Amino acid sequence: MNTSHYRTIWISDLHIGSSQCQADTLLDFLKNTSSDKLYLVGDIIDFWALSKKMYWPRSHNTIIQKLLRKARQGAQIIYIPGNHDENVREYDNYVFGDIVIKRSDIHTTLLGKKFLIVHGDEYDTIAKHHKWVAKLGSVGYDLLLEINRYVRIVRNHLGIRSHFSLAAYVKFKVKNVVQFISDYEHSVVQSLKHFQVDGVICGHIHHAEIKNIENFLYINTGDFVESCTAIVEHLNGELELIRWEKLEYVETNTALA
Repeated sequence: MNTSHYRTIWISDLHIGSSQCQADTLLDFLKNTSSDKLYLVGDIIDFWALSKKMYWPRSHNTIIQKLLRKARQGAQIIYIPGNHDENVREYDNYVFGDIVIKRSDIHTTLLGKKFLIVHGDEYDTIAKHHKWVAKLGSVGYDLLLEINRYVRIVRNHLGIRSHFSLAAYVKFKVKNVVQFISDYEHSVVQSLKHFQVDGVICGHIHHAEIKNIENFLYINTGDFVESCTAIVEHLNGELELIRWEKLEYVETNTALA
């Protein structure tokens, strides 16, 4: 595969330091893409998981090294912490290894559209006001992802290479979860649509999306534990949601912005 170069890339919810991080797929993505600007949109290092169990395989070191190398080679990398790495928020505007820490940022596309970049937990009432509930939910979600690892192993053994996420399947079979995603999206839009921006790019809920809500563009990067998705801005200013599978990627949605 030839390296694809973009004007901007957004990735979030990598959960490095957790056994749920799909490190091989993430490394394949980082190896086969480059960009002038790269946004790390929160939950990059999973301090929640690390506080429970020390898990840091060599591949997770390689991810950090590859990101630092991209920064050294001239890519502008902006790290916007999330709730799983919220302690990093204390270092707003600090520069670590050529990577800039920001609590939020404004990005202007080549076509002149302005987007607020935030992780998004600020607009999740459970994560904001009931942290213990959020952490309890995280335990259940981690269990689903652990089961999903074995499902992938079995599917690969059977020669089934198409992408499948048990966690995503369960999410969309549970009415309350579907409603939560919808409520979250509208909460973000209602909170931000009066800002002097054309839309928002966030992460947090592990559900990748590009949609227009009330003439406001809501974009979610997804994650690299479940769906392995990213948002990219092409050199012509077009935004695209891509789902990455090792050695190939599948286009899922596009929006002119």
